[in-house]
Amino acid sequence: MKFTSAAIAALGLVSSVSAVAVKKRAATDPIVVKGSKFFHKNSGEQFFMNGVAYQTDLSLVDMSDLPTGQQFVDPLTDIESCKRDVPLLEALHTNLIRVYAIDTTKSQDACMKLLSDAGIYVIADLSEPGLSVNRDAPAWDHHLYERYTAVIDKLQKYDNVMGFFAGNEVTNNKSNTEASPFVKASVRDMKAYIKEKGYRQIPVGYATNDDEFVRDQLADYFNCGPAEDSVDFWGYNIYSWCGQSSLKISGWDKRTEEYADYNVPVFFAEYGCNDPSPRKFTEVQALYGDDMTPVFSGGIVYMYFEEANKYGLVSVDKSGKLTKLSDYNSLEKQLGDVTPKGVKMSSYTPQNTKARSCPAQTETWKASANLPPTPDQPTCECLRSQLTCVPAANLAEKKYADIFGYICGQLGEDGCNGIATDGANGVYGSYSMCDAEIRLGWALTQYYNSQNGAASACDFDRQARVVSPSTLNSTCEKMVDAAGGTAGKLLGEGSTATSSGKSSGESDKPNAGSCLTPPAGLSTFAVLIASFLGMGMMML
Repeated sequence: MKFTSAAIAALGLVSSVSAVAVKKRAATDPIVVKGSKFFHKNSGEQFFMNGVAYQTDLSLVDMSDLPTGQQFVDPLTDIESCKRDVPLLEALHTNLIRVYAIDTTKSQDACMKLLSDAGIYVIADLSEPGLSVNRDAPAWDHHLYERYTAVIDKLQKYDNVMGFFAGNEVTNNKSNTEASPFVKASVRDMKAYIKEKGYRQIPVGYATNDDEFVRDQLADYFNCGPAEDSVDFWGYNIYSWCGQSSLKISGWDKRTEEYADYNVPVFFAEYGCNDPSPRKFTEVQALYGDDMTPVFSGGIVYMYFEEANKYGLVSVDKSGKLTKLSDYNSLEKQLGDVTPKGVKMSSYTPQNTKARSCPAQTETWKASANLPPTPDQPTCECLRSQLTCVPAANLAEKKYADIFGYICGQLGEDGCNGIATDGANGVYGSYSMCDAEIRLGWALTQYYNSQNGAASACDFDRQARVVSPSTLNSTCEKMVDAAGGTAGKLLGEGSTATSSGKSSGESDKPNAGSCLTPPAGLSTFAVLIASFLGMGMMML
């Protein structure tokens, strides 16, 4: 589809937004979403991303300096590196960086101030390594909820934070589409959290990959249903423009056509194929040219630091000495030569106002539109107080799967419904939102009670122990009763789960996103086993 300058002008008052002009303004004018475009809230100018992925290379870090279990370094807390890198990012015409993990226990103030003064915004992933929705064993529990909300709490105060990613390539092929309901639930809950806390309306979105078998369904799925459940923007990780390519050869012309009617902003959350290398970044002229800018809001080059995968723009040695690579110089030249044509917010009337329809469930796409419940820590703690058999102190999570598999096998197919996590059939136990320790404690207690409290039924080779339940106060009693008692209940298809995922009275309608009739899939028991077998991978 060819977009002419005249066609662009028809959408509103055309303005030229040069990369150089953008970088000279402090990033204190928040970015907002209107229709399918980003705008500076106060000036009303359209915002196009000249972005770079920016995350510290762990090979340059002494891991013994990190807190126990932490597998990342927050680049926004490394003031010396920020002092070194921000001027180089500014010279590269960068107006945005993507950060994949931040440390919520440290201050980002100094680096965020340097970035803001240089006219650079930040888009941040809410997860961290080992604490995200696992595509092979998906769950949306209160540990993830606490991590995601902690990142929002930490970054929301900065005017130059423009958005959050609730997930990155979680469903990346047709074998793990059942994970998508859990990611979409995190989008729903983070949007609700931002609203509930009274923070400014920072958009929440998702970064997808370019798998030909599920890319269309993913784009539809995260956009369909109630607006409060769907993404505010759509990031696309794409590496199909390699070397001296073109819109047609790379398929970018098709992607532009496919998103022409998308009703939220779309951009490349990662791009920059490195085969052949060094990169010339000829795709920059297309991305910021007249064919693509009516649809795409720019993109984020992967990535700043050179690592083993050879995608770096700069190389840094263990002493901190930095060297610009050929890729840096090529990107600097290409971005310096582009002037994307935007529209003024005041004169822009969105043409794309309709959300996509939910994708039909098939052998390739199995994700249900029914979403998991919102994690509710008080209810989970009330349940904990009623458990009579729990995991032994300091029992490693990698040990949970075997115990869980045995217990739910003994209890039968429906015996573990209270903690079910079935993204294909859209059914979830009312306690599926609790952390893994509480969920295993729930299963242990169900088995212990089924064996009439026999001492051997809460041992498992000293991996479990008997505890005494507490007396419920009235508040806890109401919470546990609403969740179906200590046995729990199923929420989702045919249940009384609302669109927010929380349990409701019988008069409430089923989940508003339930526009599908799920096919027969794995049994709840089989899904639970798969979930717990994957728990070890979540900790990697």
